[in-house]
Parts: sequence; C-alpha cells; structure tokens
Amino acid sequence: MTPIAAAKAALDSWLDAERERLAVWLPVFMGVGVLAYYALRFEPAPWLGAAFAAPALAVAVSLPGLRWAFGPIAAVAIGFTAGQVATARAPPIEADLPTHATIVTGTIQAVEALPLGRRITIQPAWLDGAAEPLRRSVRLRLQKKDDGDLATGDTLRIRALVRPPSPPSYPGGWDLQRDAFYAGLGGSGYALGKAERTAQAVPSGPMRYVQRLREIIRARVVAVIPGAPGAVSVTLLTGASMAIPEADHAAFRDSGLAHLLAVAGLHIGIVMGFALALSRLGLALSERASLFWPTKQLAALCALAAGGAYMVLTGMHLPIIRSFVMACLFTVALMANRRPFSLRGLGLAAAVLMLISPQQVPDVSFQMSFSAVLALIAGYEALRPWLRRLHGHGWRRRLGSHLVALALTSALAGTASAPYGAYHFGHVQVYFVLANMIAVPLTAMWVMPAGLIALLLMPLHLEAIALLPMGWGAQAVLWVARATAALPAATIQVPHIPAWGLGLFSIGLAWLGLWQTRRRLAGVVVMAAGLASPLLDRPPDLLVSSDARLIAVRTPQGAFLQQTQGGSKFTRDAWEQYWGIGSFQPITDTLAAADHCEPDACLLRPYPDRRGALLVHGALHPASCDQASVIVSAEPARGLCPKPWPKLVDRFTVWRFGSAAIWLDPNGARILTDRWERGDRPWVPPPPQPRKPAAPKLPPALPDRPAPPASAPHVVAAEASNEE
Repeated sequence: MTPIAAAKAALDSWLDAERERLAVWLPVFMGVGVLAYYALRFEPAPWLGAAFAAPALAVAVSLPGLRWAFGPIAAVAIGFTAGQVATARAPPIEADLPTHATIVTGTIQAVEALPLGRRITIQPAWLDGAAEPLRRSVRLRLQKKDDGDLATGDTLRIRALVRPPSPPSYPGGWDLQRDAFYAGLGGSGYALGKAERTAQAVPSGPMRYVQRLREIIRARVVAVIPGAPGAVSVTLLTGASMAIPEADHAAFRDSGLAHLLAVAGLHIGIVMGFALALSRLGLALSERASLFWPTKQLAALCALAAGGAYMVLTGMHLPIIRSFVMACLFTVALMANRRPFSLRGLGLAAAVLMLISPQQVPDVSFQMSFSAVLALIAGYEALRPWLRRLHGHGWRRRLGSHLVALALTSALAGTASAPYGAYHFGHVQVYFVLANMIAVPLTAMWVMPAGLIALLLMPLHLEAIALLPMGWGAQAVLWVARATAALPAATIQVPHIPAWGLGLFSIGLAWLGLWQTRRRLAGVVVMAAGLASPLLDRPPDLLVSSDARLIAVRTPQGAFLQQTQGGSKFTRDAWEQYWGIGSFQPITDTLAAADHCEPDACLLRPYPDRRGALLVHGALHPASCDQASVIVSAEPARGLCPKPWPKLVDRFTVWRFGSAAIWLDPNGARILTDRWERGDRPWVPPPPQPRKPAAPKLPPALPDRPAPPASAPHVVAAEASNEE
C-alpha cells in the first residue's frame, strides 16, 4: 500500500469513528463566518453571503459524497449572511445629535435602579421639539435628587445633555458603538434637571408589561431587603444588576462569582428543577394522575413553561436564551427517553443563537458561556468511568461524590472560560473553585428557592415571609465574594492575548471537546500555543485617547500617564487591562528621567537604541526634533519641527481618526488609529467635518446712488472689492 493510500485509509477510519461528531463542527464554522464578517474593514455587498451559501448548501444536500467539503463552506457562508441580515435590520445611527443641552420628550421604555439614582430609556424620543422622533432610543441618567414617580409607559419632558456612544478606548478595544448599534441605542447622557412627567399611561405591548412587572418586583424586594443584599436578590429575580454597588460588583468579579449575577444556565436550571419537583409532587397527590397520566412528561412541560417565564422576566439576554434552548432540547430528550445533555444539543443551541443574534459572537458573554458548557459536557463524558467509582452506599461516599462533582464543575467551567475573561478583562481569578464550592450551593439550595417562593406569594402580599430568608442567603453569598476577593493575590494581571491567539485557543478547545478518539489530545497543543501567543505579541509603546486628554507611555520601568481635565476613567481602566498593569504612574515621574526636557517638550525614549517620541505642550520649536520619530501632543501641533517632519499624533489627529496606538520600531514610528482598525462600517460614525465659518454680517444696505463716471475707475474697483 502506498503512503498516500495508507494516509487516506487512516483518514477514512478516523472519520468513520468520529462520524457522529462531524455535524457538531458545523456551528463552529458558522461562528467563523460571523467573525469573518465583523473582521472586515468595509461593508460587503448585501448579496455576498447568500451568493456563497445557497449553492454550497445545495451541493452539500444533493451530493452526500461532497458534504464533507461543501458543508463547512455552507456553514461559513450562512454565518456571514446572518451577520449581514442583523446589520440590515438595525436602523442607521444617529449622526446629528446636538452638542448642546437639549429638551428630550418621549415615552419611558425602561426604568433601572443604580447604586445612586436611576437610569431611564426613552423611545420614541424627540429632541428640542423636532417634528420626527429619533430612530433609536435614548438612555439618560437622572439626577440623584430626582425621586419623582416614573414608570414604564409614562411620557416625560426633561432637559439633558445627550452624546453618541463612545468609540473604543484604543484601536482593537471593546467597541461600544457596535454594541449600541445592535441594541438600538442612539445616544446616552445625563439629566440637567428634574424629569417632568407629562402623562401617566398604561404600558402598551407585551415587553413593556414585562418591564413594568420587573419594576414592581424590584420595588417589593428592596422594601424588604435593603442595601446590597436586596440588589443581589433583585438581580437573581429580574436580571437587573445595575443597582449593585461597584465595590460588590468588583468582589464578585475578583472572586470568580460574576456568573452568579449573569442570569444563565445555573439560574434557569434551579427554576426548572424547582418547578419540576413541585409539579411532580402535585401530580403524585392524585391517584388517577399517578396511575394513568404520563406524570414525568407533564412535569417536564411544566418545568419548561416555568423556565420560559423566567427567561422573559429576566430580560431575554443571550446566556439565558442559550440556556433555554438547551432546556428545550433537554425536555424533548426527556420525553423521548434520550440522553438529555449532548454536544449536538449544544451545537444546535449555538446555531440558533447565531442565526437570531450573530452580533453576540464577538462578545465575552457568548464566548465564556459556550466554552464553559462545552468543557462541562466533554469533561464529564470523558471522566464518567472515573466518577462512577466514587458512587457507593453511605452518606460519606455520597457527600464525597457531590463535593468532587461540585469542584470538578467549577474547575472545568472556570478553566475553559478563563482565557476569554483574560482577553476581555486582563486578569484571572485564583480562588474561583473555592468560592464556587461555597456560593453555588448557597444560591441553588437557599437563595433562589426562597426567591421563587416569594414570587409565588407576591399576589397575596405575603412575599416578606420568603424574602427575609432570601436576604440572609444573599448576605452570605456577598460575604463569600468579599472574603475571597480580599485574599492575597486573588486576581493576577495577565498579558493581553492577541485576537489570533484567542482564536488558536478556541480551535484547540473545540478540537479537544468535539472529538472522541485520542487524536483529540492534539487540541491541548493548540490551546497551549494560543495561551503562549502574548510572547509573540508586542503591545504599543504609547496610547492616545480619542480626545487626547489621556496619553500613556509604556517603558521597562512601568507605565506612565498624562491626564488633563476631563480624561475618561473608563478609558484609563481599559488601558490598564490592555497593558496588564496594576495602575499608572504620573507621567511627571518619567519626564524627570527623560533624555531631554524643555519647559514645554520632553523626549521619551523607552528604547535607548531607537528614536523616541516627543511629547509637547505648546512648544513652538522643540530642540529634540531630530531625535524623535513621532510628535505627540494633546493640542494642535502642526509645523513644530523643520523638514523632514516626524510623524504627528495631536488633537486634530485623534479628532479625525479616533484613538491611536504607537509602536516605536527601529525604523521609525508605526501608528494605528481606531478608524483604520474598524474601517467604514455602519456602526462607525462618519469622519467629523470642520465647522463652516459663520457668514459675515453684511452692513446695512446703502441708498441707491448714481454710477461713478468712467473717468474714475478706482471707485469701481473699490466697490467690487467690498462686494467680494
């Protein structure tokens, strides 16, 4: 047998052994298509995705022998098309929002509680009495002293400052404008006065009724459970987490318990389990139902209905939709006496979500959610023979098996999702297994059941009976989060993983989780290569914010920041995560050690063997121009140096092109701007245009006078000059 024939035979044998798993790879290729669409720097032709999807799908269906080749092509094209369709459905951005204070009138779509104050969403919204409303919603933060009675469905009038969504903090950073584009948000801001309710109305539409119900539940909960425990309880029952204090948010994040505040699979599983047990108990009370009715299937349907109601009540965001799709498959499998948890079910849930909401694929929630579930299903499938050995009689064996399962669940889910959290947030949690082993049972066995009983008692106004124990449990979970976050080295700052490195890790994780044979272990090598990618990626040496109020430089001695009045704290925190540092030092510390400093200019040279960056502030003719490869300034700085001019990043540069990242290479400075990184996409605002100078006021019209004589041409020339 020739080597080629032997290789083909080995490939066929492997594919035969893995045939059941081949279909699970199709959602992976769909995700590749979605990411390919969002990675473009231009908007493709509307027909492009469908032009590839239709013929590839037809060939894959009609010719089974070529399905292995055209199936992935069709899946990639379908994912690409899903991204195009989602973009086409979204209304265009609001590019002409006023830059001054405006009067906003409209209907309240939602009222959200904050740690200090409230936030409202208005749609439709009119600005300054315009004839037509905005095509998108407006989100405003009310003043702290504004305690007026506002609810969903009310119409109001308020004076506010509205701004468009912020651009990324650095090129390649989190794109808030893309998030706002798909969320239907046109602008956000803050109120300059109290809101004036002009009409109190009953909300129209099912989702506004649901929003009103969420607000009523929140008010009833916080009336019994004040403070942070009440905010946590509201989050578990309604999905609204904005009222949790920032310090407690950070404690949940640093302890690895943030998933408890992101309502998803754990929560809907508790709700459905509670409903399943309650309905089974109710059916068992009837002798006829127990003997003649399919009580198991009926209880599963009741549990599914409860899970769907909980999904709607908590806002129908991505993690819980994914969990509900999995729950639907679980119910179908239960009714058909099939294995409920499978990779095919996970793949089907991923495919459905990518068709419905493809813009979520680049988001951290989608990535962490599916990576964790993939690790759980594949991990328990691979470790099932060893786990069975722990089962046995006696309470000690049962307790030990439950503790091992709890620790294994936390370890599998946390380890698989940690690189995605590191990519988006810049750090990893060390004690997440310990915290989850305590907080998850508290939530599942105490807090959530008490909350569900409180919801059932609310129509009778007896919810306090269950809310008091729920508050005690929420306080215990808060204590676990705070105590874990306070442990030494609870979080570790990690180098930023480049996008291609995260892609390598994702491919390795999918390879390890989706195959069954020993060849799956090759995925571990690919995952390790992805985790090692920061060693091959060099972060920028300087960062400049989109308003030039923040300028940072990275040196071997640390990272230093120049911040002028109004510099964004959000941008500063994003830079710290990007560079993997604890905090910035004032840039005055590095200016003192700079190679050459003048009163208004300093030469920064992070690398002694390369030309540096000249940081200027109002200097006319700095003396270090010949040693600089780039001039950086928070002000307009044109023409400061003689030719040949160094490259320039000043206030005008970032005004036109967005935030900038600068690398000081041996052959000169390399500059990457946000506008070049994102390109011309529907969610990227058009380049700003200079303001047109106001037309000069003309003097009052003079009375008619006779034309000058032909012998006085200078008079005609003077009048012509005045007219020009």
